[in-house]
Amino acid sequence: MLANLQVEWFDNIRADLLAGLVVALALIPEAIAFSIIAGVDPRVGLYASFCIAVVIAFVGGRPGMISAATGAMALVMVTLVRDHGLQYLLAATVLTGLLQILAGYLHLGELMRFVSRSVVTGFVNALAILIFMAQLPELTDVTWQVYVLTASGLAIIYLFPRLPGIGKSIPSPLVCIVSLTAVCILAGVDVRTVGDMGDLPNTLPIFLIPNIPLTLETLLIILPYSVALAVVGLLESLMTATIVDDLTDTQSDRNRECKGQGIANVAAGFFGGMAGCAMIGQSIINVKSGGRCRLSTLTAGTVLIIMVVFLDSWLQRIPMAALVAVMIMVSIGTFSWVSVRDLRRNTLSSNIVMISTVIVVVATHNLAIGVFVGVLLASLFFAHKIGRFMVVKSEFDPERGARTYRVVGQVFFASSEQFIGAFDFKEAVERVIIDLSYAHFWDVTSVAALDKVVIKFRREGAEVTIHGMNAATETVVDKFGIHNDPSEVEKLMGSH
Repeated sequence: MLANLQVEWFDNIRADLLAGLVVALALIPEAIAFSIIAGVDPRVGLYASFCIAVVIAFVGGRPGMISAATGAMALVMVTLVRDHGLQYLLAATVLTGLLQILAGYLHLGELMRFVSRSVVTGFVNALAILIFMAQLPELTDVTWQVYVLTASGLAIIYLFPRLPGIGKSIPSPLVCIVSLTAVCILAGVDVRTVGDMGDLPNTLPIFLIPNIPLTLETLLIILPYSVALAVVGLLESLMTATIVDDLTDTQSDRNRECKGQGIANVAAGFFGGMAGCAMIGQSIINVKSGGRCRLSTLTAGTVLIIMVVFLDSWLQRIPMAALVAVMIMVSIGTFSWVSVRDLRRNTLSSNIVMISTVIVVVATHNLAIGVFVGVLLASLFFAHKIGRFMVVKSEFDPERGARTYRVVGQVFFASSEQFIGAFDFKEAVERVIIDLSYAHFWDVTSVAALDKVVIKFRREGAEVTIHGMNAATETVVDKFGIHNDPSEVEKLMGSH
């Protein structure tokens, strides 16, 4: 246990502390912006980011991943806040957390196994595009100084690591933020700053219980929003965990992550914050800055609240151009450029899944809808591909007057029509043998197809024998098949 504690918390102290500081600076304008999107006071997003980051550092399933208030979650909250107000949002946040904890105990995190690599790649590319698009308002209708600062910030971010010695010891995004802030203060450059985004809180969050009536009507109001928030939050968190797994060559605990996100959201709701989840942009900033352990996440949340409450006069002077440069770096680093190169090598179905996921996410700004479309398309393509591998071979034995059909492959809803079409019901034979030694029947549709074949042959006067079923096929056929039940066959025939 002590060895595990050392690995998860204290194996990378210096880099984790510096990475956490960079992430804290990047979290502040994001949290304020997401609060504005949701229609609530900036402190709601800032308190949420603090609570979620600190709590998830202890209970999350992925060390080094950053969780806080996010845009994907904020979009779901807009209608609830507009129609019912902040107190209902806080209650919905608590309920969201409880649903996510339940999902963790139900092991729903394992469902990520069914999300294909093409969907993950599409999700990542769409998120990179959304991150870049979110910076465009800060680069539209602004003075030339903003463009110079942004370009200078990008130059610092990409060139500073090339300096011998010091380049690898200090995260370049931190150097970018500090240096551009110093330039703006010393030179008196008049550009948009963090302070222009909204008032920062001047007190620590306090425990409070949402002031709402505890009635069934209230539950019916917040439940749909909580379900949507729970689904979006878990999808984004588990996707982000998968990406950080790849970046760090380590493994996360998905079910623990579900529970951890739930506990963090419950805490946020009781401390005046909105629901949140893992943030791919900030998680990548953390990893690229050297953060690997839970200490980096704890540092990000702790430094965030310290800066917001006690150093707000300095914090408000950070130019937005510096943070825009950092987020553009995140966007460039997030996008899977290899996926563009591999479009020629990948199968058409994989490309369609990836591109469709990107288009839907960017068009709707809803990660859950995009992932759902991607998973649905991937499943349909997979079913179509597997269905094509099913074949039925036949041979006739004139001495016995018997036709043997040998079924090879997977028989399920996608291949059931092909299965039926492989039999010649008009052939005059005394006996039909269906050999299933090399076949597997998966579902009710495939069993219904087998029933139809047997009944059609018997109706034509042939004796039908089935043999070679494996144990799993025999179980599903015994449970759902009706071809050996005269009363059910009669009902079926009578319905035509």
